[in-house]
Amino acid sequence: MIPRRLLLATPALLLATGASAQPAWAPERPLRWILGYPPGGGSDLIARLLAQSMAGTLGQPVVVENRPGGGALLASELAARAAPDGHTLFTGDNGILVFNPFLHDRLPYDPVRDFRAIGGLARFQLLALVPADSNLRDLAGLRGLAGLSYGSSGVGSPQHLAGARLLRQAGATEATHIPYRGGSAVLTDLMAGRIGFAMLDTAAALPQIREGRLRALAIGSAQRFPALPDVPTAVEAGMEGYVVEAWQGLVVPAATPQPTVDRLAAALSAALADPAVLTRLNAGGIGAMASGPAAFDAMLAAERASWGPLIRQMGIRLTG
Repeated sequence: MIPRRLLLATPALLLATGASAQPAWAPERPLRWILGYPPGGGSDLIARLLAQSMAGTLGQPVVVENRPGGGALLASELAARAAPDGHTLFTGDNGILVFNPFLHDRLPYDPVRDFRAIGGLARFQLLALVPADSNLRDLAGLRGLAGLSYGSSGVGSPQHLAGARLLRQAGATEATHIPYRGGSAVLTDLMAGRIGFAMLDTAAALPQIREGRLRALAIGSAQRFPALPDVPTAVEAGMEGYVVEAWQGLVVPAATPQPTVDRLAAALSAALADPAVLTRLNAGGIGAMASGPAAFDAMLAAERASWGPLIRQMGIRLTG
């Protein structure tokens, strides 16, 4: 005979058991990973590498869909309007998730309202670069420099904002920004001397530095880059408080259910813990940014609070 105290406890136990026994979400068809960058670059490498690893965990292919153009606004809108069923993933970076609301009068998406975080993907340390034959030897040489043009991988991109902030702090207030469609085009013109300065990530710039085509004046991270031990941090080079990096994270449409978010976050976490994945990322000068949904959300809130006032001070505003 079952004791009375156990009978009284049974409804609560059943409720608790039922809640925890809910079947985990599983994708019903291939997933698509929308990427607002062209094929072949560091962002494409990250997405394809992690997509392949996550596919093994999720039991469905994860297909990367490159949608470059419009400063990633087209891709952002496409991802924001996708069905919130877990089958659409999206790479969001500093520009898409933090900078854009402070830069644009209007956006086709709302980074706070339209997306849910899955977790961090990768960090890119940014280098202040000049052509190898440039007369600039350090960041101090930027002060009062006239006629300087600097390139970035797009208006409102992390490279654009990082460069604008550094040049403003260094005193090169008359520098002219030239946006490109992707980092490879910036590299080409910087090496040819058609522009005089750029902030680019270590993954893109390191091979060109090693071949003597570019020279790094400083790095924007808090510590020196192991592969370039002689390159000072921007703080060491006199830019007080300047610590800036580019990063990317994975998001899904905002109405995606919690069990789906949990399963995707677990798959991403497993991918970022895979030694083979980490080896490939590190070989490309890319650092993994393993953080779950809560930690990524906290980082987004902190970055928005920090960058909003800075963007207003720099006076950068874009139409559209």
